[in-house]
Amino acid sequence: MAAQWLDILDALYAGSWNKDLQRFRSPYAFRGLGSAEHTLTSSLVRLAAGHADTRRLEGALLRNFRKYARAEGAESDSIWNWLALGQHRGLPTRLLDWTYSPLVALHFATEDPDTFDRDGVVWCVNFVEANKLIPRRLQRILREEASDTFTVEMLAGFDSLRAFDKLARDPFVVFLEPPAIDRRILNQFALFALMSDPAARFDEWLRVHQDLCRTVTVPAALKWEIRDQLDQANVNERVLFPGLDGLSRWLARYYTPRADTSAVRQDLARKPKRGRTGAR
Repeated sequence: MAAQWLDILDALYAGSWNKDLQRFRSPYAFRGLGSAEHTLTSSLVRLAAGHADTRRLEGALLRNFRKYARAEGAESDSIWNWLALGQHRGLPTRLLDWTYSPLVALHFATEDPDTFDRDGVVWCVNFVEANKLIPRRLQRILREEASDTFTVEMLAGFDSLRAFDKLARDPFVVFLEPPAIDRRILNQFALFALMSDPAARFDEWLRVHQDLCRTVTVPAALKWEIRDQLDQANVNERVLFPGLDGLSRWLARYYTPRADTSAVRQDLARKPKRGRTGAR
């Protein structure tokens, strides 16, 4: 388990060197959770716990969302645009939120002071390697576009979720870049994980493909320090949720007092010193 803030950064950025490009371009997508006990399940799966047919529930949700959201509307009538817009606006969908940014993921692991008494976690999934497991038709689309992730336009050849799901018998995962609906999508460097089965659980899929992922524990004892470091780096609600709502959320958390200040001083006194260059 990481003992210091810089150890967390080392773990998150591990494997980011791309020798072919001779650049630091990480093949990982990141998702931060305030509690390590939280599972990687979509909002649709959680909602469908009391329903017998997840696919039917998904269809009803999307059909009515399209009907009532026409005034705001997606960029096109594509099911993929509506799916991305619905996820972004809080509709329960099969999509799961990820980000290209390890620091944004770390923000979401430390955004709620009420969880600072327990370990958090950042999940890291190698989406480049995951592409080797998707159907050949989808792999061909990625090759033609010279891309490692999909966009809604790249999936336009599938006019329904059912047509997409029928590409393979066993569930698979693709990573989808949402359209730039607003600044929140851009600032969060957002990415969606899309499973080919609305009832599938992403964490169960990862248990089968453990070589594609790793987790970085965010110890409870480090959360206050990490939070302060992220605020200093301007990775906070004010930036990630542009507008007055984000500003208010940032101010409310920023001025949340910490009661155990004596414990902090004791913890810092025990912490080993690192050199100015970051060497252990």
